[in-house]
Order: sequence, then structure tokens, then C-alpha cells
Amino acid sequence: MISELGTMGWLALVVAFGAIVPVVPTGAAVSGAAALAFHNHPLLIVLVIAAGAAGAYVGDLVMYAMCRAGGEQLARRLRWLRDGEHLGSVKERLQKSQIPVLLVSRLLPGGRVPVLLAAAFLGLSWRTFVVANAPACLLWSAVYTGIGVAGGSIFPEPWQGVVAAILLVLIIGQAVSLISKRRTARQADAKAEPA
Repeated sequence: MISELGTMGWLALVVAFGAIVPVVPTGAAVSGAAALAFHNHPLLIVLVIAAGAAGAYVGDLVMYAMCRAGGEQLARRLRWLRDGEHLGSVKERLQKSQIPVLLVSRLLPGGRVPVLLAAAFLGLSWRTFVVANAPACLLWSAVYTGIGVAGGSIFPEPWQGVVAAILLVLIIGQAVSLISKRRTARQADAKAEPA
């Protein structure tokens, strides 16, 4: 049991680091851990959800604090901010409905960072962010754990389930990113066309 708790601690650290440095595939880490838990001890799945959610929550709080303190200049330096126009539309949505936008942003690949930046730049209160981000992180962890359990249940060997879960998360992330880029390109083309 001690080794499982240590593993969950490492999972939380990896997810927290990935929340701060958005190049680490945190969803894949949670899904892979869930696939292993499914094969080794199914009750550990609850701990995977908790560790993933805790890591995501802590990482989001650190990133939010950095954005609030460093502002847009820090976000540009760390390459968190790439598309100012997209950030403007996120700010508008966030001003209209803060909590739903925060909840959904965690589930969309590439959606969390622009929403965190917009929230920080708008000066969203800490209290609102802390309250809204907790269920968002829990929901995110549960979804990625579910993907891992699905991958683990399909394949007889734990390593096969882990590989399947990671591949599935990466494929879904790339597909969503591609769709988002195409939609953005179409919107830019529509704005560029003369009336």
C-alpha cells in the first residue's frame, strides 16, 4: 500500500508540473495510471482520480498566481500566450459566464491555458477561481481516468491498456486541436473577405 501511495504522489507531481508547463501530457499520465490500477487493484482507481485532481488543482493555482503576478508580459515570455485575438473572445465568454467556462476549459485540450490567462488578466477573484477550479479538476481527472479504465478493460495485459489509453488521449487531443485550428482559420478568412 505504501508503494501505491508513493506512485499516486508521483502522479500528482507530474500532473501539477504539467499544469504549469503545458507541454507535459497530463491526461495521458492519468489515463495510463488508471489502466495500470484497473489491472493491479481496481480500488486504486479512486486514488488515481484523487491524485490527478489534486495535481491539476495545485498546478492550476500556481499557474493562475503566476499569471496574476506576471501579467501578459510573463505569459508571452513563457509562450503561454500565442493568439491575442483568441484570448479576447475567451475574455468575453468568461465575463458572461465565469464558472461554466472554467469547468469546460479543463476538458478541452488546449482550452485551459487561454481561460486561465483570460481569468488572470480580467482580475477574476481568487475565491471564484478556487471554488470553480476544484470541480473542474475533479471532473477532468475522472474523465481521463475513465479513458484509462476503458483502455485497461479492453486489453488483457496492463502495458497494452496503458499504451492504448495514452494513444487515445493523444489522438483525441490532436483531433480537437486540428478542428480548432481549422475553425480559427475559417473565421479569419471570413473576416478578411470584403463585404
